[in-house]
Amino acid sequence: MSKVQEILEAVKGLTVLELAELVKAFEDEFGVSAAAPVAAVAAMPAAGAAPAAAEEEQTEFDVILSAVGDKKVNVIKVVREATGLGLKESKELVDSAPKPVKEKISKEEAEALKAKLAEAGATVEIK
Repeated sequence: MSKVQEILEAVKGLTVLELAELVKAFEDEFGVSAAAPVAAVAAMPAAGAAPAAAEEEQTEFDVILSAVGDKKVNVIKVVREATGLGLKESKELVDSAPKPVKEKISKEEAEALKAKLAEAGATVEIK
């Protein structure tokens, strides 16, 4: 098995959050950004449309907790893990929804956080 195949197999076993951390580590280590090519490829089919141009320029995203849902404790745990806040601060953030959980983050990190919060039972939007 080649090194590329071994790496692909290792990546397949990662969670979304671990994959987002891996992307961030690659960006830091090699001084590149994975967000720009992804945004350009996503905007290509809609070329010429004004909203697509605005979307292509956006590089920072906010993850907004819209509603907590039934599993409040799980949502608090995810917020705590994602933000590094203490238990009390995380609970206050969750109780005061709708409220931003993280602001000015990359699209990949925002998508990973949204998936994690949705899995915990929360309603989330990215702006």
